[in-house]
Parts: sequence; C-alpha cells; structure tokens
Amino acid sequence: MDAVIVVASAWLSFSIRMGQWSQSERPFLIVVIVALLSWFSVAWAAGIYRAIIRSTGGRTIADIAVACLMLSLLMIGIFMFVGIEGVPRTIGVLQPMILLLLLATSRVFIRYALVDVLHLVHRGRQQRVAIYGAGRAGQQLALALRHEGHLVLNCYIDDDISLAGSRIDGVPVLDGRNAGIFIGEFGIDEILLALPSATRGRRREIVERLQKYPVRVRSLPSIGNIIDGEVSIRDLKEIRVEDLLGRDPVPPDEQLLGGAIAGKNVLVSGAGGSIGSELCRQLLARGPRSLVLVEQSEFALYTILSELEESCVGAGVSLVPELVNAADAAAIRRVMERHRPQTVFHAAAYKHVPLVEANPISGLRNNIMSTLYCCTEAERLGVSRFILVSTDKAVRPTNIMGASKRFCELIVQGRANETQGDTIFSIVRFGNVLSSSGSVVPRFQAQINVGGPVTLTHAEVTRYFMTIPEAAQLVMQAGAMAKGGEVFVLDMGQPVRIIDLARSMIRLSGCTVRDDDNPDGDISIEEIGLRPGEKMYEELLIGENPQPTDHSRIMQAHEELIAWPELKAFIGQLSRELDAGDPKEAMAVVRAVVPDYTPSTSSADDKMIAVTPRTKSGFGTI
Repeated sequence: MDAVIVVASAWLSFSIRMGQWSQSERPFLIVVIVALLSWFSVAWAAGIYRAIIRSTGGRTIADIAVACLMLSLLMIGIFMFVGIEGVPRTIGVLQPMILLLLLATSRVFIRYALVDVLHLVHRGRQQRVAIYGAGRAGQQLALALRHEGHLVLNCYIDDDISLAGSRIDGVPVLDGRNAGIFIGEFGIDEILLALPSATRGRRREIVERLQKYPVRVRSLPSIGNIIDGEVSIRDLKEIRVEDLLGRDPVPPDEQLLGGAIAGKNVLVSGAGGSIGSELCRQLLARGPRSLVLVEQSEFALYTILSELEESCVGAGVSLVPELVNAADAAAIRRVMERHRPQTVFHAAAYKHVPLVEANPISGLRNNIMSTLYCCTEAERLGVSRFILVSTDKAVRPTNIMGASKRFCELIVQGRANETQGDTIFSIVRFGNVLSSSGSVVPRFQAQINVGGPVTLTHAEVTRYFMTIPEAAQLVMQAGAMAKGGEVFVLDMGQPVRIIDLARSMIRLSGCTVRDDDNPDGDISIEEIGLRPGEKMYEELLIGENPQPTDHSRIMQAHEELIAWPELKAFIGQLSRELDAGDPKEAMAVVRAVVPDYTPSTSSADDKMIAVTPRTKSGFGTI
C-alpha cells in the first residue's frame, strides 16, 4: 500500500508543479524509482514498519514525519543540488510533504476503520461505559477503550464543575454531582473509576454515592501501580470491599520496626495463614537475617515459601521452611534450638469458629498448647520478643475458639508477670481482616457470582474489619514498642453491619437486591440463623479505660490476669483431659480459667462437670 502511496505522491507533486495531470514518462519514472528506493531505506532504518497500525497514535505519526524529513533531505540533495534533466528542483520538497500527508491519512483511516469493524462485530453485546475522572488517567483509559469492541465510552463524569459541559475528543464531561441523572439518561451499564491518586476515603465516598444505581463499578489501581502513565483495560479491577470499609493507612514507623526485625533471626508460627503470610511479606521487606516459617499445612507452607523466594532474590535473607505442628512440644523445641530466633510472632491457631466448636479437643490442643510450648521455649532460649496474635473473640467469648484464645492470652500474661529472663512478652488483639480465609467477603462474592442467594446468619450481626496488610503492620509495630506483658488493642474503626456489606457487594457487582421493596431484583439476601458460638457483635476490650500509645491506632488495655502457679495447675489438668480425649472435662477446665465464657447456643459444654471457678481474689492485673 505504501508503495502505491509513494507513486501517487510523486505523480501529485509533478501535477502540482507542472500544472497538468499528464507527465513526461522518463522524468516521472526517475522520481518514482528514487522515491521508492529512498523511502523504503529510510522507513526500514526508522522502524516505521514495526508499528501496529490499529494502535496508531500521535507518536506513530511523529515517527512517520521524522522519516519523511530524512527522505526530503535525500530528495533535495538529489533533485535540487545534483539535478536530473526534466525533473523540477522543487520536487525534492513537494514529494516528501505530500507523502507525509498521504501516509498519515492512510494510517489514521485504517486505525479507525478497524475500530468501527470491531464495534460492529461486538454490537450485539456492547456495554455503555462512563469514566469517572477526566484527568490524564481517564483520558488514557479512554484511548485504551477504543480497542475494546464491547465497551463504548458515552461520557466522562468529574467533580470539577469547571469541566462540566466541555468535551474531550468529542466525549462530553458531566458534573459528578448529578451522576445519577446522567447514568439513566445515557443508559450507562458500567462506570470506570480513573482516580489513581485519590485517597481511600475519597474513593469510598464516590463508590457509596454510585452504589445506589444499577451499574457495575470498576477502578484503576493506585498511582503507585501505574508506571510511566501507561493505562490499559487490563489495569482495571473490581471495586473491593476495602474501598468501602478500609481506611487510609497510617505509614508505619520504620525506625520502630527496624530495631526488632532488621538483621535479626525472626520466627513466624502459622506462617501460611492469612495473618501469618502477610506478616512474612512485611517482615521480609524489613531485612531480617533469617525468616523461619513454621506451618503444619504442607500446601500453605509451599505457597508462601514460593512467593517469598521470588521476592527475596538478592536480598540476602535466609528463608527456612519448617513443616511443624506448633502444638508438638518436642518439634517446637528442636526448631527453636536449631534457629535461635530473636523475635517470635505466634500466629498459629485454629480460627474457624464452627469447626473448632465441632472439634473442641483439636481446637484447644492446637491453640492453647502451641502457645504454651512456644512461650516456654522462647523464654528458655532467651528470645528477645514474643508477640501473640490474638482476636476480638477472646473478649467475653461465646465460642470455644474465643475461649481458647483468651486462655492463650492468660498464658502469655502469666509468663510476662513471672519471668525473670530477657524475653519481652506481649499480645496484640484485633478483629476480622478482610478477605482472610473464612471471611464472609470471599463467600459473599462466590454466592454473587452464581446468582445468589447471599446468605448471612442474622440481619443485626456487626463486625469490625481491617485490611490484612494494615493489621500485619500494626502487629509488628505493637510488638516492637512492648516493654513486657502488654495487651495491645488495634483501632478497628467503626463496626459494620454484615447485611449492609452484603448489599454493597451486590450493588457493586452491577446487580440489584431482591427484597420486599424490589421483588424483581437480581439477588436475594437470606438469613440462615446464628452458627454455634457466633456473637451478634464483637468487642475488643475486657476492662475499661484503654491507654493510648505512641501510635495513633494502637491502644494498651488494662486487664486481669491469673498468677502463674494457679494457671500452671489448670494447664496441667487441661493437658490430661486433652490426652484422655474428653471434651466435657477439657471445656470444664477452660470455663474455670475463662469465667466470662458463656456459650451462645446449647451444646455439650453446657453440661460440664464442675470445676471450681476462680474468684476475684485470684486475679492480679497487668
């Protein structure tokens, strides 16, 4: 095609110069041969034919212009300075100029012709979209949309009122305050958020405003993930629950973290779990000398080890996988003695409430005995810091899992109050983390993907939520600021009603909620009743008057403890009952140690053999 265009440009340049359509055969033939040889030599050197025509843009046209400029230098040198009989000297200028015009026109025409054909092919399943954000990211996203035949850009939406009514490449910019009107007027099916530099709070505000309308919402990633301004449809992601529930994170105090991690041997138990694996990622970024991954699930250990190995290439960090059950005293002793960690994060625990409720022996042994063995070995070997990762379900527990975690807290508190060694014990307690294993978020999403219904246990259930990275960072910082025996409580923000979370997720997926007010909706929400041991709401504090710390989102609780000699006797009794496999007797011991434990449903532990509960006089404080 370009060869024909070169010939046409030569003929047009002769016609313009001579003022007639017919040309002398010999001079015209000379110009054509010189132009063809010169153009293809220059174009090949300039890489013109490596460009993809359907992606033609300003840069492609600029490259062609540079190549035509180089061609004009050759043509001017041959026809203006050397001279060929019968060929006007101005041909050396006219032909490259006309060639540039024809080449640029041909490429732009083909590019848009291909786009129009693509749109025709996808006409039956096109979606009308609006881009929220008319800035640079939004405009680049609009360019990318041209290559997506099933997506048609109808308008921009922007909160900058000075842009309202204007047009960007022919597409109108509408006032964000009236987004609801425009969504219906333009028949918008999907809104693409192109606000990469907006804070999480700002994004949440926009999403909450949009979720009342029957549109799907997707978003570009944060500005840190957009390299060199390159934006494509592949960068778009579904709006996550974090965008609705999460907060703008507080940057971690790297100096505080460095002292407990950098250059140290660090051990993480439960390294393959939701919190444990994120702790490993965060720890690796702070440059420990070695990172020991203790995990009893082979697949979970393999998964996190593979990920970390790719991240630490050249970092000089020794990754040590230990396929070990933390509730195995002999195994924990061997691991601790072999690696001599200086900081231990104990995150190993069974946390799924219904499963632990149905398997009390396994749950109690795994949670309580693993904490005991890790604590005593850490103290025996002089570990500098021991941090227990706990849960809000330990506060006035209504299930076996929560009661076992409160028992674990009392073990750590008891050793902190008793020890004469160098180990600093501390506890970090927080609520649910988003998208963790067992979280309602992935379960709701899976139910939405198959068309529902979305099931929840009770309409009034509320929960605290925090993102996994923020929780891991705060756990590390709390452990670093510990002096000994503290119970740190993370600021979880405001509790969220689970039914509101379900409604938001349904709307963000582009569906509507089917209820009495909207019987023709897409997905219904059904209540299935509280599960065994489930609370209507969660608490973070047992005592009152939490004290602030140097970190704005970490508080220090003031709570009761049991003197170690008394607690040690209970642990011995519990160990015997676990070995005997008697859940009633084992839970009787737990109830004696954790008198606040009140089962929320009738179960076997309502018929416990009595064990004399502790009185207030048996309590100390820490």
